[in-house]
Amino acid sequence: MPDREVASIKDLIYYQYAKIIARRAFSASNGRSAKKQHYGFIKKTFLELKNGAKNWSEITREDWQLVESEKECIYCGHRDDLHREHVVPKSLKINSRCATCDTIQGIHNQVWACGPCNIKKGTKGLYEFFRVMHPHEKKYYDFIPPLVEKKYLKTIYCCHQCAQTLNRGDLDGDGEMSVLDIDFILHQA
Repeated sequence: MPDREVASIKDLIYYQYAKIIARRAFSASNGRSAKKQHYGFIKKTFLELKNGAKNWSEITREDWQLVESEKECIYCGHRDDLHREHVVPKSLKINSRCATCDTIQGIHNQVWACGPCNIKKGTKGLYEFFRVMHPHEKKYYDFIPPLVEKKYLKTIYCCHQCAQTLNRGDLDGDGEMSVLDIDFILHQA
């Protein structure tokens, strides 16, 4: 469950992004330790993003980080059998523009993934995929590599914008806001 001030998909995306900023700023090993040790910073950053006092970086920053990083699977670290993987599935069909949308089809939405991880992820959202990869971790989302999560959040934000769901809450109807609500848009056609 995110912060109680998270009331919409937009808020949830900003909250997750604020945790990534804290991980980087304080060299935290994962989102759980960042939240535990630097909650005030996360909350302040989240509110600044939400209120427009702070903006996230252009997605080209993550594109350059990907280019400059080791060529390895973003999910498991293997260096063999690598493929370009679309973090938001390129088969997304929110509307007729998805098939030609540069945000979905272009490099902004791509990372390196090994064949087995690429197949396992399939058309799952990033959070769904990590829930499958870490079935015994309650907060599986805290183990997502920051680079892929930043690319995912910025891309899926645009998808939610197109679908006009940014200001909606519990999309999956389970009674609570969670990162799986961010992914839920992938299953609506």
